Amino acid sequence: QVQLVESGGGLVQPGGSLRLSCVATGLDFRINVMGWYRQAPGQQRELVAGIGSGSSRNYADSVKGRFTISRDNAKNTVYLQMNSLKPEDTAVYFCNARNILTDIDSWGKGTLVTVSS
Repeated sequence: QVQLVESGGGLVQPGGSLRLSCVATGLDFRINVMGWYRQAPGQQRELVAGIGSGSSRNYADSVKGRFTISRDNAKNTVYLQMNSLKPEDTAVYFCNARNILTDIDSWGKGTLVTVSS
C-alpha cells in the first residue's frame, strides 16, 4: 500500500523559511515523478513544484526563486525548501507521486503552512 507522509509545516512569519519533507513507502520511488501541491481555503489545489526521476524540476511562477524541490532516492524522500515566505503561501501542502509507467497518482494527507505575523 502506497503511503506518503508529509512533515515540516507550521506557523512562520513573513520572510521566514520552512522545509517540508515527504517520505514515500509502498512504491518504487525511482519511477515516480514527485510533486508538491497546495490548497488554500476556498481555492483549487495547485501545483507548486515537481521533480522527475531524473531530477528535472518545474515550479509555479509564484514560487520561482523562493522554493526549491529536491529528492533523495536512497531515502524515498522529497523535500520542499521554502524561503522568503509570504502570507499568500498559506495553504495545506500535499505531496504527490505519479508513477511514470501507469500514470497512477498517490497523495499524502497534507501539512498546513501558515505565514502570518
